[in-house]
Amino acid sequence: MDFRKIRKNIVRFFSWIGLAAGSLIIRFIPAGFLYQFASGMSFLAYRFASKQRQIALESLDIAFGREKNKGQIEQIAKDCFTFMAKSGVELIFFMDKPLKLKECVKLEGRDNLDRALAKGCGVILVSAHFGNFPLLLARLAMEGYKAGGIMKPMHDARIEKIFLEKREKFGVKTIYSQPRKACVDNTIQALRNNELIFIPIDQNFGTGGIFVNFFGKKAATAAGPVVLSQRTGAALLPCFIIRQPGDTHKIIFEPALNLEEGRDAQDTVLVNIQKLTGIIEKYIRKYPAEWGWIHRRWKSRPI
Repeated sequence: MDFRKIRKNIVRFFSWIGLAAGSLIIRFIPAGFLYQFASGMSFLAYRFASKQRQIALESLDIAFGREKNKGQIEQIAKDCFTFMAKSGVELIFFMDKPLKLKECVKLEGRDNLDRALAKGCGVILVSAHFGNFPLLLARLAMEGYKAGGIMKPMHDARIEKIFLEKREKFGVKTIYSQPRKACVDNTIQALRNNELIFIPIDQNFGTGGIFVNFFGKKAATAAGPVVLSQRTGAALLPCFIIRQPGDTHKIIFEPALNLEEGRDAQDTVLVNIQKLTGIIEKYIRKYPAEWGWIHRRWKSRPI
């Protein structure tokens, strides 16, 4: 009997139950108590989710161990849990209140986005698991943009179904990362239709990635955005959603990245993925609690 598999199935079942119960509570909770509820959830998560807490502290130590003391690192970890909890309750709350979403999420640098789209080859929104990024796509869809994202499905099909239905409600296209060929084909077709495709490149990409510097340490990173841009002519546009005072949000569109030629084809991909990773690191340094530190970003090591 595989007790490890049984344990995972039990955890996933109760995660689904918790999400369903939480969704029901959030639907009926007064808006003024929304973030108090999130703060309570984050307090419990930080205290009892010991594995995720430890990963966050270890990741923060890699990134900031030489710059910040233990107390500062622990505060960022706590704030990270708080921001994730806020993002979770917002996602459920705003998906049923689109007008409220439009009011609470503003756009900055939209001219950069529109100039990139005007070229007619699609736009790759290069970003990270940073801020409440699902709201970014929903907000763009509300503005009439054809927006979608490459996403890894949840381990639990019941939880994935809940979030898929919410994305579809706003007209956000989901392109699953697997199977790989279907992912590439669907992404290329969307770009040729001059659509927006959101691709985060901030998570460990294992043996399939290329190693670039991230907080001074090599990290396996997806090369897809640059390769897709070369194949389709799509613009590479870094963008981020940032929480503001009063728990509103601002989406920032950076200018499109001009591809820099390397010594050869492989070096060209490496150079430009490094540039994009550098932009992501810049935002994380400025807003450290916005990033998902509960991921082992540096798990894979160069051979």
